[in-house]
Amino acid sequence: MARPARTHPPRCRPRRSTRSTTNESGEGMSGSTTDSAPEDEQSGSPEAVEPSAEADDEKVAAVRRVSAAGRRWRGAQLAGCAALLAVALTGGSIAFGALRDGGTATVASSSSAVSPGLMASGDLDAGIKAIQAHLRTQPRDFGSWATLGLAYVEQARTKGDPSRYPQAEQALKKSLQLEPDNGQGLAGLAALAAARHDFKGALTYADRTLKQNPYDERALCSRIDALVELGRYAEASKAADLADERRPGIPVFTRYAYVHELRGDVRTARAVLERALSTATTPGDIAYVAGALGQLAWNQGDYDTALTDYARALAADDTYLPALEGRARAQAASGDRAAAVKGMEAVVARYPLPGPLVALGELYEDRGADGDKARAGDQYALVDAWTALARANGVNADLDTALAAADHGDKASALKAARAEWARRHTVHTADALAWALHVNGRDKEALPYARQATATGYRNASFLYHRGIVELATGDRKAGRSHLTSALELNPGFSPLGAREARKALKEASK
Repeated sequence: MARPARTHPPRCRPRRSTRSTTNESGEGMSGSTTDSAPEDEQSGSPEAVEPSAEADDEKVAAVRRVSAAGRRWRGAQLAGCAALLAVALTGGSIAFGALRDGGTATVASSSSAVSPGLMASGDLDAGIKAIQAHLRTQPRDFGSWATLGLAYVEQARTKGDPSRYPQAEQALKKSLQLEPDNGQGLAGLAALAAARHDFKGALTYADRTLKQNPYDERALCSRIDALVELGRYAEASKAADLADERRPGIPVFTRYAYVHELRGDVRTARAVLERALSTATTPGDIAYVAGALGQLAWNQGDYDTALTDYARALAADDTYLPALEGRARAQAASGDRAAAVKGMEAVVARYPLPGPLVALGELYEDRGADGDKARAGDQYALVDAWTALARANGVNADLDTALAAADHGDKASALKAARAEWARRHTVHTADALAWALHVNGRDKEALPYARQATATGYRNASFLYHRGIVELATGDRKAGRSHLTSALELNPGFSPLGAREARKALKEASK
C-alpha cells in the first residue's frame, strides 16, 4: 500500500505544506478587486509586495486596531472595515494590480524554468523572490507564472492573509493566457478555488487538469479535497485510492488517512500517517505529518501522544503554526492552562485566524481572571475582522461565521450563514454547524436531523457528539442525550474549555 488529519483538509502544496486552521479551516470566487483592474495591470510584471517580518507584525497590529473598533461596527459598517483591513494587510500597497506588463516578448517555455520543487527548501518568501526575478527576464514562462500563483496561495494560508489570493489569481490567469489550458495553471486554479472555499470550482479545475495529465499529483489531491468538502465521501474514498495508485507520496497519504478518519477508521488513519512520517525527509514534510498525527491523537483524547507528536513536528520546524496551535489545545485539555494561554497568545499574535482566536477567547473565559471577559471579546471581534477581510478577497467564510457566531456572536447571523453553507455543500461539518445554529436559535426539532447527520459517518468528533446530545435533551430524548454527552466526554474530555464544562453540567442535570 502506498497510501495525513486535521481540523480542515490538507492540500497539495509547493512542498512546504501547511493546513488551514481555518476551517475549515472553504465557496465562491466572487468579488475581488482584481475584477476591475486594468488589463495592463494584470499581465506582466511578477513583482508583488512581499512584506518583511516587521511588516507582518504591523499587519497584525493593524488588524487589532480595527478589531478594537469592531465592537462598534456592525451591519453596513462591516464593509467599510473590510476595506480598511485589506489596506492594513497590504501595507498600503497596490496588491491587486501588482502584476504589470513588464517586458519584451519572448518564446514561451514548454515547462517552468523555476520548478515547484524550488519550494522544497521551506523558505517560501525566498522562493517567491527567485521566481519573480526569473520572470522579469522570462515574462512568457507560463510554468513559472503558475508556480508563482501557487506560491501566493500557500503564502496566503501560512500568513493568514486572504488579500494575497487576488495576486495568486492574477498570476495563474497570466499563465493560462500565455498557454491556454496548461496543466500547471489549471491545477493552480483548483488549489486557489479550494483555498477560497469554492469546492465545486476546485473539482472542475482538477478534473480538467487530470484529463490532460492523469498523474498530476496536485490535481489528484485537489480532487480528493474537493469531494471531501462537498460531502461526497464515497467518491472521495475512490479518488484517494486512485491517487494512491498513481502518485503515492506524502500529499496523497495524508488525504487517504483523513478519508479513513471521516469513516471512524482511526487505526488505519494513524497507521498511514506513521508510514508517511517514516518516508518524510524535509523539515516541512516532517512537521506536516507529525502535526497531522498530533491532531488525530487529540481528537481521540490521547493528549500525551498528541503532545509527543506536536513535539516531533516542532523539532522539525519550531514555527509550524498547526503544531503550535495543536500543542496549546492539548496543554489546555491536559490541565496546563497557563501554558495553553501563553501558547495560543503566541499563535494569535502571529496569525489572527478564526480557529485560534475563538480558542484563545474561550481560554480567557474559562480562566476568568480580571479583564479576561474583555480579552475574550477582543478575540471574537477579531474573528469578525478576519471574516470581513476574507470575504473582501473572494473567500467564502460562512462556515467560520456560523461556528463562531453561534457561541460568541449574533445568533441570527450564525443561522443565516449556516443555512447558506448547507445550501452549497452537505458535509459532516456543515451539518453540525447548522444543527448548532438552529439550537442556539431555539429550533431544536429542526436541528435534530442535522445533528444526526453530522455523526452518521462514524467520524469521532467530541464537539459533534456534544452538540447532538444537547439537541436531543432539548427535544425531550433524555436517554439519547445522556448517551451522546457521555460519549463526547469519554472520547475527548477536554475538547473545548467551555463546551466540555457545559456538557458535564447538562449531563449532571439530565441524570437527576
